[in-house]
Amino acid sequence: MAMERIADGIQVTATDGHDRCFDAVLYATGRVPNSGGLGLEALGVKLGRQGQVVVDDYSQTAVPSIYAVGDVTDRLNLTPVAIREGQAFAETVFKGKPTTADHEVVASAVFTQPELGSVGLSEEAAREAEPIEVYCASFRPMQTLFAGREDRVLMKLIVSQASRKVLGCHIVAPNAGEMIQLAAIAIKMGATKEDFDRTVAVHPTMSEELVTMKTPVRKA
Repeated sequence: MAMERIADGIQVTATDGHDRCFDAVLYATGRVPNSGGLGLEALGVKLGRQGQVVVDDYSQTAVPSIYAVGDVTDRLNLTPVAIREGQAFAETVFKGKPTTADHEVVASAVFTQPELGSVGLSEEAAREAEPIEVYCASFRPMQTLFAGREDRVLMKLIVSQASRKVLGCHIVAPNAGEMIQLAAIAIKMGATKEDFDRTVAVHPTMSEELVTMKTPVRKA
């Protein structure tokens, strides 16, 4: 991707080579843990290359009496994940019940317009792990079709060829964050593509596409 300021705004060249012009571009590169100047390394706490505090599955550092949770550990920088890590820490340290925070199959959303919701493996990550099938649909939902707008919705499922489990779900649509939270429950429980297929659709909704995609667009 490349960006260049021109007379009409900012020209963005996408990875597929297409150019588009925008008034403004938000370049969100994530967070860097603000651990400098605390003297942590002098105490024996190990830091990663980006300054993140290195912890084990129980959020314990190399110093047994020091724990760290949340973005400073640079595991999954999401508020609900930090809350879950804090809860697990409290159970482990104050209640004597060793508890770990589950970082697998965590849904996330980007609240742009339209929203992006994602849970599980991306197509690229899944392809590296095992043979997969990709189910994908791009369409104009009724709510925009009847209004005469050209807005489109994208739904994508990543499925294991061997186990038939749905490994990932990705949605670009209005309220994608709401939909991906519910899809995450199914994926967390190990639902298969056939489980999705057997689920009766709610019509007319955008999310019904998740249970009506029958033919993979590609296999890898």
